[in-house]
Amino acid sequence: MNLSTRVNRTAVCLCAAALMAGCASVNEGMGGMSSGGRTAVGAGAGAALGAGLGALIGDSSKAALIGAGIGAVAGGIAGYNWSGVKQDVQQSGASSLGIDVIEMPDGTLKVNIPSHVSFDTGKYDLKPELLPVLDSVARALVQHPELRAKAIGYTDSTGPASVNQTLSVNRATAVTNYLGSRGVPAGNMTVEGRGPSNPIADNSTAEGRAKNRRVELFLYAVQQ
Repeated sequence: MNLSTRVNRTAVCLCAAALMAGCASVNEGMGGMSSGGRTAVGAGAGAALGAGLGALIGDSSKAALIGAGIGAVAGGIAGYNWSGVKQDVQQSGASSLGIDVIEMPDGTLKVNIPSHVSFDTGKYDLKPELLPVLDSVARALVQHPELRAKAIGYTDSTGPASVNQTLSVNRATAVTNYLGSRGVPAGNMTVEGRGPSNPIADNSTAEGRAKNRRVELFLYAVQQ
């Protein structure tokens, strides 16, 4: 058995163990655990599932990123027909701005917001050209209350790690704050900052750093 096969099998085992542990925790705690506690367990199991699926897809950097995205929101995701929402977001100007709207393998819809339309370097103020796109996302979230959103902020690798971490959180929060101003309930959104982790381009070049400065906005439907 080669190393790649052993790694993939290990990922499967870890994924299954995490899922079983999450289910056991929920079952054992049903008598006194709040719904928030059960949600936290499910999110943890989903994170493990995402990491495992990312490993199973392959060992390339792209596969690893797929796993990272899945792990962010996988707990309790239901299947969803994204065609109408996706078309609305794309027609709001996303395509012309270079904003990718992608249906992910885990059933989420990812809106990838690059830095040239979102934030200036070192800033977290939203640029005006991005707002129509966020308006369309907000409409979808308001019209379809079963949908949820998670914004994940990223930076490039320059500057102190602590500054980058704070900046990534602030960028993600700026997106959800705007969605909230358009009527999306705060309880239907979460944020996460990952600083310079999970780069999608080479941080040694200016072009690569610009691509790494981004917000990934995941939409997903919760199981009813």
